[in-house]
Amino acid sequence: MTLKACPDSPNCVSTQADPSDTGHYMDATSYSADADAVITAIIDAVSSNGGTVTSSTERTVDALFVTKLLKFKDDVSFELDDDAKLIHFRSASRVGHSDLGANRKRMEMLIPKVLSRLG
Repeated sequence: MTLKACPDSPNCVSTQADPSDTGHYMDATSYSADADAVITAIIDAVSSNGGTVTSSTERTVDALFVTKLLKFKDDVSFELDDDAKLIHFRSASRVGHSDLGANRKRMEMLIPKVLSRLG
């Protein structure tokens, strides 16, 4: 289980980045529900917060977010580690260098919404 690594540019965050890389690293989120419920909660949270789910499996969700002003495309991926009961994620801009913290803010907004759907 491995999400794509973040580039050197500061327009990406990932739970699988090196924890000492404070610009890219974010903590994975624990869950206690079954995987199907978590995937459903992720899909619901993405869809109701401006994203489009582009693919999903029993353990993964990929989505696309488009910024309102300049129409930049950001890719977001979720992956469940059912053994450790952790939601891993990555959010990255497709182009540009800096995203002014947009990917981190998006994940800080989305993860609580996923968890709230799990009860």
